[in-house]
Amino acid sequence: MPEGRVARVTEIVAGSPKSFDDAIMVGFRRATKTLRGITGIKVKDMRAKVEEGKITEYRVTLDVLFILEN
Repeated sequence: MPEGRVARVTEIVAGSPKSFDDAIMVGFRRATKTLRGITGIKVKDMRAKVEEGKITEYRVTLDVLFILEN
């Protein structure tokens, strides 16, 4: 009987001064340095840091889904 796969979800927060898209890529690139077997990401939250009437940082909260190794 073949074994099933088991996945885990890890939440990470990433930021960028450029854009939400860049913040997502920053978080994803960082996750790939530590986690193996990533199969997907979900953007859970998007926020912006504002200082003196200007957006200074775009922040995202990501759920990173990856398969656990045997």
